[in-house]
Amino acid sequence: MSTQIPPQIQNQLAQLQQVQQQAQSLAMQKAQMESLQNESRVALEELEKLSDDAVIYRTVGELHIKAGKEETIAQLKEKVETLSLRLQSISRQEERISKRFTQLQEQLEQSMGKQAQ
Repeated sequence: MSTQIPPQIQNQLAQLQQVQQQAQSLAMQKAQMESLQNESRVALEELEKLSDDAVIYRTVGELHIKAGKEETIAQLKEKVETLSLRLQSISRQEERISKRFTQLQEQLEQSMGKQAQ
């Protein structure tokens, strides 16, 4: 038996590693989106507890700008919804990547099985 890995198996291994890196990247993106969404929800809950005449400041870049309660609530709700949609998209991508990873694993196992014969 040869000690060199055939080009086909090398290619499959490279593809498998690439898919694994994509999965890790998606997992990181998902964690960031979930964190932002949770922060926004907490801010929204706290904002809704305030009286209507409360003074609110929003951060825009390095500035703190006075903002209205209703406008700020609307923006936070929109942000939460946008993050929710982004999370759904990432979940679908994760499913596709997971299926692709499984397919590549099976192909690699078949190729290595043939190589061992």
